[in-house]
Amino acid sequence: MTDDQGGVVLYWRPMCAYCIRLRLRLLFSPLRYVKVNIWRDPEAAAFVRSVADGNETVPTVTVAGRPMVNPSKKELLAAVAAHSPGSMS
Repeated sequence: MTDDQGGVVLYWRPMCAYCIRLRLRLLFSPLRYVKVNIWRDPEAAAFVRSVADGNETVPTVTVAGRPMVNPSKKELLAAVAAHSPGSMS
């Protein structure tokens, strides 16, 4: 699992339509983030379950260590502006 307490981590899994949608919306934004596939990282999957009521709900994103389950692009960028402005290049 990636532990990026100061930055942005996007937890995702293959074939997740919500993950694809968020990643496409972030494609042309200046946001820098780390992607973690929860199907390849059991610790990451356990973390997602711990913040998503026991479910592997993705995308789950952490901004400076603060979890967000299935955020919109607007919600995510607002959290980045408030808690991790250095993640915007």
